[in-house]
Amino acid sequence: MHLSRYLKAYPAKNRPDHFMLYSTIRASLVLVSGETLRGAEAGSELGAEGETLMRLGMLVADTNQEKEQMRFLLKRINGRSRSFSAIVVLNLDCNLNCGYCYEENFRGEHYMSEATAQLLVDTLVRDRISQGMDVSLSFYGGEPLLSLDLIRRISLPLLEAARKNQVNYSFTLVTNGTLLNRETAEKLLPLGLKGAKFTLDGPREVHNGQRPYASGAGSFDAIMDNIGAVWDLVPIQLGGNFRRENYRDFPQLLDQLISCGITPEKLSQVQFTPVTRKAGCSEYGSGCCSSDEPWLVEALLFLREEILAKGFATPKPTLSACVVEFENTMVVNCDGSLYKCPALMGYDGLSVGTLAQGVTDYGLSHSIGNWQSDSCLDCPYLPLCFGGCRFLSLLRGKSMAEVDCRRDFLDATLESFLLQNIAHAPARDDWQAKLTPA
Repeated sequence: MHLSRYLKAYPAKNRPDHFMLYSTIRASLVLVSGETLRGAEAGSELGAEGETLMRLGMLVADTNQEKEQMRFLLKRINGRSRSFSAIVVLNLDCNLNCGYCYEENFRGEHYMSEATAQLLVDTLVRDRISQGMDVSLSFYGGEPLLSLDLIRRISLPLLEAARKNQVNYSFTLVTNGTLLNRETAEKLLPLGLKGAKFTLDGPREVHNGQRPYASGAGSFDAIMDNIGAVWDLVPIQLGGNFRRENYRDFPQLLDQLISCGITPEKLSQVQFTPVTRKAGCSEYGSGCCSSDEPWLVEALLFLREEILAKGFATPKPTLSACVVEFENTMVVNCDGSLYKCPALMGYDGLSVGTLAQGVTDYGLSHSIGNWQSDSCLDCPYLPLCFGGCRFLSLLRGKSMAEVDCRRDFLDATLESFLLQNIAHAPARDDWQAKLTPA
């Protein structure tokens, strides 16, 4: 047996000659003695300890075979998937005026038409639901709740079709949070609402400066009130977008949440991400954030520690890849054009089709599998990266064929992320699954 290629070993803190092992494939974590690690490196028989390391994906029979399995992992995931997810842009309008708005260059009173909504429903029923696939949508904008009637118009027939075909339909909202009050949430729950992402850009003064209403008035209090009003109805993820000059203010937001009764158990997770030159991905999700800039590494570690220390949940390092690599994901713009990522809507030539005409072959245009090189396949971080984010490559003026390498970023952060998880793990989480006595 051999140590996995996709394994990181770190000296254990306060345990001489012990090591923390982390499988980047399985997201498994153990504490082992130096003797055990040296034995594994030498290929020695390890008995029960070896069996545990095999079970956790840390020991493998053949590292070359493991490498080939990794080469086809995403293909296998795509082949097994029986669910389809889409980000549906209902409009490009908004009641806020955020200074870093990603949609700023094409923002306006652009709304999905009834005809496009019907075409979306027909396409999902024909190509997904009737084929036995679950469907989950994420309504996005602009501000999706400015299109409340359209959410109902889309969801009712999809719910009925899903029931007839014995599959599931649900949706989430990516909302600025100003319009999702309790009355609205109660109307949306029977339609399939399963969660919402709100955004608060730090404490009141910082947020109101970055995300005011179009009128110029602050939006912070309305969003806080709505979180307090709906948390027991709808699982809420809270995001926030920080800058170099204000990230140290963000822990004040966590204190303000708690002082208003929005305690950690009332939010499914909290995560803060940096404002990029185009904020696209950070507004929808945050898996795309990586940089070796010292200030950003420091900011992310600082904010993650504050989130965990105050008792809130935040994402852990786990297997991930750019959304363009997954076949059963799509972005539907309000005009019916299709994309693989909401951030890519801002780039000419990166549409992958339309609802009316179907999906084109985007393998070359989006550089699918750009990570299939020996340098990537031999990298222990590959399961956390798979070539990184196509959007970030574009922001750096690169071709999407070039990988967004995260080695420097993960070298600087992964050990600290793991130690943060350990330090703040609930007592019931036996992270150590240790192979040595406590």
